[in-house]
Amino acid sequence: MTVSTSIWILIVLIGVLVGLTGGFFGARHYMKNYLKQNPPISEEMLRTMMMQMGQRPSEKKLHQMLNSMKASARNEK
Repeated sequence: MTVSTSIWILIVLIGVLVGLTGGFFGARHYMKNYLKQNPPISEEMLRTMMMQMGQRPSEKKLHQMLNSMKASARNEK
């Protein structure tokens, strides 16, 4: 192996490490912002929405709506 080949291998390895590290932190930052802007709907949020619409939510109806929302989210993927 010549010196120039060793330098190229070193440069490529450093580039891969920098790319992986940058990609990890970039994806982490993106997901934090996404979850801040679009929080997942919880049972309490659903109960509040139903009460604002003038409905008296029962536990059975809450769980049915949560399960249907989860099922539709799975079907979209």
